Amino acid sequence: MAEEKKINEYFLSLVFSLSAAAMQQMGKVANPINNKVEKNLDQAKVSIDMLKMLHEKTKGNLTEDETKLLASTLSDLQLNYVDELGKDTKPEQKVN
Repeated sequence: MAEEKKINEYFLSLVFSLSAAAMQQMGKVANPINNKVEKNLDQAKVSIDMLKMLHEKTKGNLTEDETKLLASTLSDLQLNYVDELGKDTKPEQKVN
């Protein structure tokens, strides 16, 4: 029974991989290849939407820990996405 409560390592890897990609695409972390911060909010939305789809399609088939991990990761990414989206839509401030 203890085995059922563990988070499957492949599932964990998939969630972390999509999460890391989304954070990089939002410009929250540097690209590990060129060490530059790059922002592509359209691509970040795709990564977040993939996790959202995973959350919806696996409902009822995950352990409690897996469900919590996916829900909290998705929530964190969505909040960060809205934050970055707000930064892009703010008007330029003039310096006098």
